[in-house]
Amino acid sequence: MQYGICHLSIVPLRAAASHESEMTSQLLYGEHFKILEDRVHWSRIRNSFDGFEAWIDKKQYKKIEEADYYSLDEDDLQLSSDLIEYITDESGLLMPVAIGSVLNFTENLGHRFEGEKIRHRVSRKENLINTAALFLNSPHIWGGKSPFGIDNSGFTQIVYKLNGFKIQRNAAEQAKQGEALSFIEESEPGDLAFFDDNDGVIDHVGIMMKDNYIIHVDGKVRVDRIDHSGIFNSELRKHTHKLRVIKKII
Repeated sequence: MQYGICHLSIVPLRAAASHESEMTSQLLYGEHFKILEDRVHWSRIRNSFDGFEAWIDKKQYKKIEEADYYSLDEDDLQLSSDLIEYITDESGLLMPVAIGSVLNFTENLGHRFEGEKIRHRVSRKENLINTAALFLNSPHIWGGKSPFGIDNSGFTQIVYKLNGFKIQRNAAEQAKQGEALSFIEESEPGDLAFFDDNDGVIDHVGIMMKDNYIIHVDGKVRVDRIDHSGIFNSELRKHTHKLRVIKKII
């Protein structure tokens, strides 16, 4: 088995070994992974944090030793806490990194980081909504995980990650975690609401706020009303997502 780490700001992960293939997720700076399959220009990887598997361009990561991989697995993750910060690379050049980037291996890469850090294992459910609000107006990008473009499950995952909690990458997988609530009135800020399509497939997730509001990604990160039917967009004056279940993850 071989191992790698993302040494660039934000790297796309693809459904297949091609730059024309769908971007299914991203790696942020410092995220590490196992290499499951090697080709000439591409590697299929499994992200250590959430087990997500996809293809990555071999020019966009660096290989690390097995001992370093497992050491990173055991470490208390140090995360960048500002929307955008800068790494100084081995050549003395500045490289922007997004909120939620992992900083544990920075010195090993010959990089220097002087911004604010937070620890992943310091759990703070009460701060989930404040963290979510940092992403307001970030545009929707399928597979995105950063303020420059994010999808609905990438949004919930990064908000939870920044507050010390681990959830899966996709909405359908996130919906398998936690305890289902019977009524909206039982929810509290930070719980996750899941929505399904006409075939009953869960395809959307958002974070519950107080007073029957929800913060989620629909075109951009936005706040809308939620009721027993689903999300109500006041601009469109209609329900846009059909509520399936609310889960208490924490």
